[in-house]
Amino acid sequence: MTSAPPPEELDPDALKAVTHPLRRRILGVLSAGPATATKLAKALGENTGATSYHLRELARFGFVEDVPELARGKERWWRTRPRDIRWPRRSEQSAESRMLFDDMQRQGFEDDLEKLNRFAEKRDELPGGWPDALLFARGATWLTEEELQQLWHDYMELFRRYWRTEEDRSPEARRVLVRWLAFPDPGE
Repeated sequence: MTSAPPPEELDPDALKAVTHPLRRRILGVLSAGPATATKLAKALGENTGATSYHLRELARFGFVEDVPELARGKERWWRTRPRDIRWPRRSEQSAESRMLFDDMQRQGFEDDLEKLNRFAEKRDELPGGWPDALLFARGATWLTEEELQQLWHDYMELFRRYWRTEEDRSPEARRVLVRWLAFPDPGE
């Protein structure tokens, strides 16, 4: 089994690179598997010049990489590069980084909600026990700041235990989106 990549913190330039709307869409398509700039352009309704440029920018910051074993002639295939990205603490971010991060977070929540709605629409068409695979829990507890940080670290350790690359997955495995969210109750 492949081990999860080591955690890494993004610098402001990498944060800018990954928050670009088209680059986020490219990463979304590539998360399902490798593609060429031409295939991405078709899937995203863009031109190949734009997808090629943004793929090179994503590669410059290590978000995507070449897949030479799929290349035929001049055709260049790309895939996401497995990374465990951590964001700098908000108190350590510049005002510009906070704005970029807030926008990226908002876009991420919107993307997640759209994917959840698509799953809900199609779940009864899925084989086996997959229609029951929406695991959901809501809760609240009382924690100190230190305990909340420990909860985060414990969650990440658990997630990393189950992390797999596409090449290392079981043939029966499906790509599963996992999200974790915890924040202080704003009503207090």
